[in-house]
Amino acid sequence: MASSNELPYTFAFLETATEVLRAIAHPHRLLIVEMLYQQKSMNVTEIYERLGIEQAVASHHLRILKDRGVVNVRRDGKNSYYALTHDAYYDILNVLNQVVE
Repeated sequence: MASSNELPYTFAFLETATEVLRAIAHPHRLLIVEMLYQQKSMNVTEIYERLGIEQAVASHHLRILKDRGVVNVRRDGKNSYYALTHDAYYDILNVLNQVVE
């Protein structure tokens, strides 16, 4: 049994969690998480057109999300399709919606 002084999370876990939170901590990236949760899979064109941003900007945000493991990419010919690695990333938005008002 753990002592009452033991913390429930390791520092290494918290460092990783912080990096994931940094990765999604941008309005466009949060919107990308929401869109991918709703659509399950989208290509970069669908994403940047829906967000109303430049393709290069969308690609930059997707690269950050991919590098932190929030999204994965699947190639199909010339298109790359992005999807959430875990639907639980959408749960972060739900929690934020409850605490940010």
